[in-house]
Amino acid sequence: MDGLYLICVTSGSGLPVFTRSVGNVKQLPFPVIGSLNAVHMFAANHEAELKSTATEDARIVWKEFHDSLVLIAVHCGNGRVVDCELERLLDRTWAAMVLLYGLEELRQIRNVERFKREIKVCHPLIDTLLRRVELPVFSDVTGAVEGVLASEATALQNFLEAFVEAADTPYGCLLSHGRLVGATAKWWDLSATELVLLSLLGLSFSPCSCRDVPIYLPDKSPTVPHRLMTFKLMAHVEVWVICGPTPSLSQLEMEIARFWVAAVDTLHQVRQIHPRNFPASIDVDNNILGFILINAATHHSVTSVDVRREGKDSGELRGRREALREFYGSVWDSQMGGPVTEEASTDVKHTITDSYTVYSSHKCYAHICGNYQIFVLFSSKIPTYAMRNVCKKTLDAFVKDKSVMI
Repeated sequence: MDGLYLICVTSGSGLPVFTRSVGNVKQLPFPVIGSLNAVHMFAANHEAELKSTATEDARIVWKEFHDSLVLIAVHCGNGRVVDCELERLLDRTWAAMVLLYGLEELRQIRNVERFKREIKVCHPLIDTLLRRVELPVFSDVTGAVEGVLASEATALQNFLEAFVEAADTPYGCLLSHGRLVGATAKWWDLSATELVLLSLLGLSFSPCSCRDVPIYLPDKSPTVPHRLMTFKLMAHVEVWVICGPTPSLSQLEMEIARFWVAAVDTLHQVRQIHPRNFPASIDVDNNILGFILINAATHHSVTSVDVRREGKDSGELRGRREALREFYGSVWDSQMGGPVTEEASTDVKHTITDSYTVYSSHKCYAHICGNYQIFVLFSSKIPTYAMRNVCKKTLDAFVKDKSVMI
């Protein structure tokens, strides 16, 4: 079984801060951690930058941040993984640490032992990033936040705007099963990194009726803290706001019933869209098992591995997610340009708009049209020549349906 280590050490001194892991792997002994840091330091002392290396059964990637901390990713096993995937994990881990601890505190570590205790606040989110194949969403690899497409979203937007105004903040969103149903304009103005990390942060939370969490915005406000307040409206449905010092959690909690009681029936209807995640008004081909649809302009996506609500067991649905993840990673990182980020390079000599892969158990097809990217998992029964046409028709169905917006 493949395993993955994520190691954090201080720059220069190489003092270990934390090690997180996933998979059937043993705890790394201190001499191994020391050696991994030492080879990186050796290269730096000789004016060389060591980014990655590979052994017979492992791939290792290093990255230093702000001359303060070095993050090391070690992938063990025979599974396919590429350097850019591990580097993306390190970047997301650093951003997660900024989100929950603050950039200034990460730059200036005065007491390592205290820092090791305090940085534990980031462990649940980091562990969520490491559990890539187990996640019910794809946003950690696509760089786009996942949403639920619902015709009721427009009506719910009015309730959201009123509640956000009462919280005296422009930042708010409504979620169903951890996916965005609606958000304010300012929420959509957050960077792709911030949108994705906030959604993954929600997956790392333990269930509760409400919470008040201090956060930093890695791109918009990495040194000034804000408060993320979340409120459970019903099972699997929450409303979030990002506020300043006021109002208090208890004050806003008292307003929940006043603002949302009239929306209960509509919220229930939206909740029922899961796990399909898009309305019945959009019909898809019977050969489609799952898909990832991304709007690169808005960093918004919708995904599904149960398009017909077939009641498949969790093992089969997980297999579909893994197949889609593998296909996305193989064609996007190596052929079609890279993850959806503001920094993604557009300096290419030509653009690949279509790619497909055929397996014995399934088939996959990717198609890009303007800002839209669609990655489709098909059953093996579909004729290979038909996949492109079905992909284009599916994309058109989503884009042209005026009752939803992606």
